[in-house]
Amino acid sequence: MRRLLFAIALLLSLAVPALAVQPDEVLSDPALEARARAISAQLRCLVCQNQSIDDSEAGLARDLRLLVRERIVAGDTDDQVMEFLVDRYGEFVLLKPVFALHTLILWIAAPLVLIGGAIGLFVWVRRRPKSAQTATGAGLTEEEMAALARLTDKSTDA
Repeated sequence: MRRLLFAIALLLSLAVPALAVQPDEVLSDPALEARARAISAQLRCLVCQNQSIDDSEAGLARDLRLLVRERIVAGDTDDQVMEFLVDRYGEFVLLKPVFALHTLILWIAAPLVLIGGAIGLFVWVRRRPKSAQTATGAGLTEEEMAALARLTDKSTDA
């Protein structure tokens, strides 16, 4: 039983996300550190590209974390820090792209494709040929109906 509990505790400890912020990076003022963490969570690691700099252990991410903390200590607001980094590295550094005319395709492409697919599916369903065998016999000529009636009568007699 102890081994099972130990194994569960070990697995749970591995599931906790490990932040890459090193102890020597942490600011002494908790309010400034909280601001730095909030900003770092919004910035993309330029090496990993799918992680924030707060989660990345890459050297460049560490440099960016230190730069963010340096700007905060210098008295910059959160917006000024973000603007500085965007000016220096471009909008790619932002994990969430800004909503602007030049990024409009990023925001509307997925809904447009989804709506276009739904319209295409609707049109395809409406235009596909109806089944030749219907319960009411719609679409059959008089001769075909008579032949069908004879066949069903013979099969019920046998």
